Amino acid sequence: MTRNSLLQEITAKEKISAILNRSVPVLMGIYIFFNPFPHTTAIKEICFYSTAGIVILLIFLKKADFSFKSPITLPFVLFVIWVFIGLFSALDQENSIHDFFKHLLKYLVIYYILINFFNSKKRFEILSWIIIISASIFSIGSIGYFYKILGHSASERMGFAGIAAINNIGFITLPAMLLSLNFFIKENKLHSKVILLICLSVTLTASLLTQTLGTLIGIIISFLVLFTKNKKALIVFSLLLVILLGVMPVKNRITSDNIQNRFKLKNVERVKIWHTYFQIIKDHPIKGLGFGMLTYTDKEMLDKYKQYKAKAPDKYRPSRFHPPHNMLIDITVRLGFVGLALFLYILSMLIYVGYRMIKHGKDNFIRKWALCLLAVMVAFLIQSIFVDILYHVYLIILYTIFAMTTILWRINVQPDSTILQKTITS
Repeated sequence: MTRNSLLQEITAKEKISAILNRSVPVLMGIYIFFNPFPHTTAIKEICFYSTAGIVILLIFLKKADFSFKSPITLPFVLFVIWVFIGLFSALDQENSIHDFFKHLLKYLVIYYILINFFNSKKRFEILSWIIIISASIFSIGSIGYFYKILGHSASERMGFAGIAAINNIGFITLPAMLLSLNFFIKENKLHSKVILLICLSVTLTASLLTQTLGTLIGIIISFLVLFTKNKKALIVFSLLLVILLGVMPVKNRITSDNIQNRFKLKNVERVKIWHTYFQIIKDHPIKGLGFGMLTYTDKEMLDKYKQYKAKAPDKYRPSRFHPPHNMLIDITVRLGFVGLALFLYILSMLIYVGYRMIKHGKDNFIRKWALCLLAVMVAFLIQSIFVDILYHVYLIILYTIFAMTTILWRINVQPDSTILQKTITS
């Protein structure tokens, strides 16, 4: 082989390697974009397994700078070990094993691909835009389909059984709304501001049309977090929220009578649901019932629920079978208090590094985005108090938030020259 042909072969391999490296964020971006949309499973599965295969090939050929460096790698490892241990005593062992591999490990693969291939400021912003555009299209489509095509009245709460329930739409729309806000505040170009204002408006409108108190509380508290150092912006967007609340049907959900009834806890169905699950937790405090109960429709779980429901006093007896309607209770039922502690370990580490970046980030980009992601996390956690989120679409969103916080952290701890080089080459 001549020297020229050897150089050509090396150049061809490098080009293929470069193409494969660039294809990973494209495919993963498509996956994240289609995450909220129903009937797109085939597209998402093709993107995920293609991406995973390419990443494995690049690592094998030593053509990817892949790292597990993250503030939550240790908490993740401990959490996975505990879930694995629980498989052997799970109520529904077959389903638990399936979900361990199909869901938990899959989400971790997505997390580590995101932090390794969206690892620059430019790609971080691209990922943010993907989430914003995806949720905005979802919001416009949902509003049009629910009120125009299906013909529901403006006073009805927007939601889609089996696709995006009333209480769950906020998990899709609120992160995008807050990301839009963060872009909008610092954006100087008029056309970009107009696009962001449209995205902000439709995601906020879709959130409020669900008339969900958890979503509303999440909006209010996240505004306070995001604008903690910008009182002018807080006043402006708070006034906008008040105006929207005054003209939209959600105002019917925040009347004094409705709020008073909510404080009469014995009359609240969620309290009855929680009471039933607390009894299950009390009898299975360490390991829980097993990881594989994402839908809570298996026969073993239904039988267990009926047993504890029958034992409950009348005032604490739910009308029918319900999932826990609370993320922390859900995790504790599945994995016991040990599993809950490990999950809180993951959350606390992310909140801690986020707080550190807000206070001591090396530049304004890090500090502003860290504050925004903290607001997103707060909105997500507040909503999770009132509803079930341990399902595929919403967990992907949660793991994406985890990944974005980690990307910021990795950019923040890298030397400036490394950041500059990665930003240029991306």
